[in-house]
Amino acid sequence: MRNDIPELQKRIYGGDTQAFKELYDCFCTPLLQLALAIVHNREMAEEIVADVFIAIWKKKENLHQASNLKWYLYAATRNIALNYLRKYAHKKTLHLDEACLPEYEVNPEAQLISHEMMQHINRAIGELPPQCRLIFKLVKEDGLKYREVAILLNISIKTVENQVGIALKKLTKMKAFLIASLPGAQ
Repeated sequence: MRNDIPELQKRIYGGDTQAFKELYDCFCTPLLQLALAIVHNREMAEEIVADVFIAIWKKKENLHQASNLKWYLYAATRNIALNYLRKYAHKKTLHLDEACLPEYEVNPEAQLISHEMMQHINRAIGELPPQCRLIFKLVKEDGLKYREVAILLNISIKTVENQVGIALKKLTKMKAFLIASLPGAQ
């Protein structure tokens, strides 16, 4: 994630289309994953994310009122996704527990870890229960605070803490196993 979101926000407020593209490039994938976890339909999730960015551009004159644009984008995505579910509930309602997320993406620091180890870590993350996997991704990859995730998913902060703890325990066990299996390990 970028650290210059407030600067992008100011530039978009001024009508800078390049800044808008940079914001889109930065947040499209994580917002798509969130929308997909809620609606379980890729086409609908893509439409939701497009709606979020269209709304941002249309209301760019009010953008200075958003004190945390990153949080605003996540909340808008969640709200629009829930509105889509209500609108299309008669077709099929899906639950967060049925979420199917794409494989966990590696950040640049993790590139130092061997490809094989990353495959094991990705497999361990992929084996987490869907809600646990989503919460772990929002906290660890997207950098949201526990409180923000709790509000976003309409769950308690304690549930967020517990789910992150479950994920970290599983990953710690995987790490210990991998280290023990390295050549030369005692």
